[in-house]
Amino acid sequence: MIELKPQEIQMFDIDAMALRVFLKSLEILGGPRKLIEYRNLTWVTSLMEASYAVVLAEEGLKTEDWIAQFLGLTRQTVRNILRADPELVMKKLEGELQEKTPRSHTAGGLAKIAYKEIKEGRDNIWILTSIMQETSEVLGIVWPVDVLKRIKGLKFPVDKSELMERLKGAVVKDRPVEELLDRIEYPVKSPPDLLKKLREAAEK
Repeated sequence: MIELKPQEIQMFDIDAMALRVFLKSLEILGGPRKLIEYRNLTWVTSLMEASYAVVLAEEGLKTEDWIAQFLGLTRQTVRNILRADPELVMKKLEGELQEKTPRSHTAGGLAKIAYKEIKEGRDNIWILTSIMQETSEVLGIVWPVDVLKRIKGLKFPVDKSELMERLKGAVVKDRPVEELLDRIEYPVKSPPDLLKKLREAAEK
C-alpha cells in the first residue's frame, strides 16, 4: 500500500501547473469550442487526468503506481498516458476527436506536447491575461495585465534586449520597468517567470 503524504507534493504547485498544461492542451485542440463542435466534452476529464499524470511524473518524479493511486486510475491507464508518442497522436488527432471517449494515449500525447510547450516558454498568454485582468480589477493592481499584453506573441526564453524593447515605458509598482529589467536574471523562461521576477525586483 502506497502512503500518500501531502508534504511530498508541496515542492511545487501541482494544481497550477496541471491547469496550465490542461489549458495549453485545449489550445492545441483548437479551444473549448472545438470540443463543443464535436459534442465531445468527455475529453475534458481525460485531458485533466493526463495533465496531472504528466506533471506528477515530470515535476514530482512520481512512479506509475503512485500516480495511479493518487488519481484513481489503473496503472495501465497511467502507463498509456506517460508512454504516448506525441507525434503519432497529432497525426491521428482529427479522427479521434470524433470518438466519444478519448484513448488515454491520445490525451497523454496532448498533455506531453502541452507540457513541453510550457517548459519552453510558450504558455497560454490569453488565458493568463484574462485571469490576471479579473484579479487586477479586484485588487487594483494593473501592471501584470499591461506586461502580459505587451509580451503577447513573444517567444520564450527571452533575453534582456527583447524585453526592453517590448516593455519600454511600462511601470511596475511605481518603478520604471527598465530599472527592474536591469536587476533580474536571464534568460526569462516564461511569462509567469517574468511576472515573478519583476515583482521580486520591485519589492527589493
